[in-house]
Amino acid sequence: MKILHTSDWHLGQSFFTKSRKHEHQAFLKWLLNVVKKHEIDAVIVAGDVFDTGTPPSYARELYHGFIGELQGLQCTLVVLGGNHDSVSVLNESKALLKYLNSHVIASTYGETSEQVITLNNREGQPSAVLCAVPFIRPRDVLVSEAGQSATDKRQALGDAIKQHYAALYHQAVAQRAALIEKAKGANDEQNNGIPIVATGHLTALGVSQSESVRDIYIGTLEGFDARGFPPADYIALGHIHRPQKVAKTEHIRYSGSPIPLSFDELNTQKQVVLVEFTSQSTSPCISTLPVPRFQPMEVIKGDLQAIEKAINASEAIAQASKIDSINGADTDSNKSTVWLCIEVETQDYLSDLQQRVQQFLEGKNAEILQLKRVRQRTAKSLSETQNVQLSELSVKDVFEARLALASLDETPADTVTETIEPQSKSTPLSRIDRIRHLFSDAVELVHTNKEDLANKEETEPLSTLSGSASAFEQNQATQGEA
Repeated sequence: MKILHTSDWHLGQSFFTKSRKHEHQAFLKWLLNVVKKHEIDAVIVAGDVFDTGTPPSYARELYHGFIGELQGLQCTLVVLGGNHDSVSVLNESKALLKYLNSHVIASTYGETSEQVITLNNREGQPSAVLCAVPFIRPRDVLVSEAGQSATDKRQALGDAIKQHYAALYHQAVAQRAALIEKAKGANDEQNNGIPIVATGHLTALGVSQSESVRDIYIGTLEGFDARGFPPADYIALGHIHRPQKVAKTEHIRYSGSPIPLSFDELNTQKQVVLVEFTSQSTSPCISTLPVPRFQPMEVIKGDLQAIEKAINASEAIAQASKIDSINGADTDSNKSTVWLCIEVETQDYLSDLQQRVQQFLEGKNAEILQLKRVRQRTAKSLSETQNVQLSELSVKDVFEARLALASLDETPADTVTETIEPQSKSTPLSRIDRIRHLFSDAVELVHTNKEDLANKEETEPLSTLSGSASAFEQNQATQGEA
């Protein structure tokens, strides 16, 4: 039995106003070739088939077209509803798709027996039992009670989800026993080991998310403990777009989305999971199949000089520009256009930033979809340097720490002649040294005046104090002019 685990197709997504139609077309064509090449018995889509509850017409056409072509490959399809999917949209063709060897489980509402499915191999023999669990809505598994605190609701919901999985697993075990009993008289050795597979569309605790993942809360439950899953032989999960294992286990996995749904997913290899069971064992043999990149995308970071250099050195942009010059305007060059995310690190506000960056792309087949202005990480660096209390630092320590983070360009105009001591009247000081000197004078002056005012308040006449204050103000004005 060979099962292909995929999820989070998000058909119909608009990516910064750009359609992903050609990417989804290419992926579904690639997926059909994988099913044919590896002789896949069943494909599980673990939620989020569509990007919205009202998908565009072309997204529905891709969905139904894929099912029609898959039916000719003697492969079973199981589609689970996700948090992005509309229950009514998935259910509208559910009855029809049963005749095309496809099972659609849009919600957990209704009879639990419909969520326990026997999967047959290409020869039509029962080879696995599936606990098909879609995105769980609280109203489908839990009845609210008055007087419950947030903690009580969270605990009750977690227990309800765990009980739902346990009930389905109990039915799956009974169904497996019935299949094995039925096959005893037929000398069918393939039923000696029938695995149980479970699904889910939720956030498990400890997983790594991306920017494109919408935070979903099953009621007040932020994440589901992996210990709440049943002891199934393989658990196919959806919702998280980065492929990964859950709780460091091989058999509980997120397949991830087949195409990057945000720029921060570009550093992750997209994949589908191939799960293979032998007739003598229920232990799966798990492997991953990398999904090719159907749309060139890049993230470029740095200052303006570094960005210009990276754009000129980009192989993807050079290749796309070459294809565009060959094809001309007769073909759709949007497929080869490189989508860019530019993160400009600058400390200054540049009103013409977009125009400056756009000039770097003149004559190149690339388009900026996202432009970020990232200020130099002054505040972040201050917090990451040392985790100390402010009371533990002196005034000088704080000043030096902040001065070290400042960007002070040294120019000939930044050097002047300061009189620090009589013997060094013409010593040129750098800008940083001048700032340090002025700061030291200011601190000394503040402390001196505080001590003088405290000691001489009762002994000196009012005129003397006024004179001191005037001298202090005059000194401050001099420092400000400097």
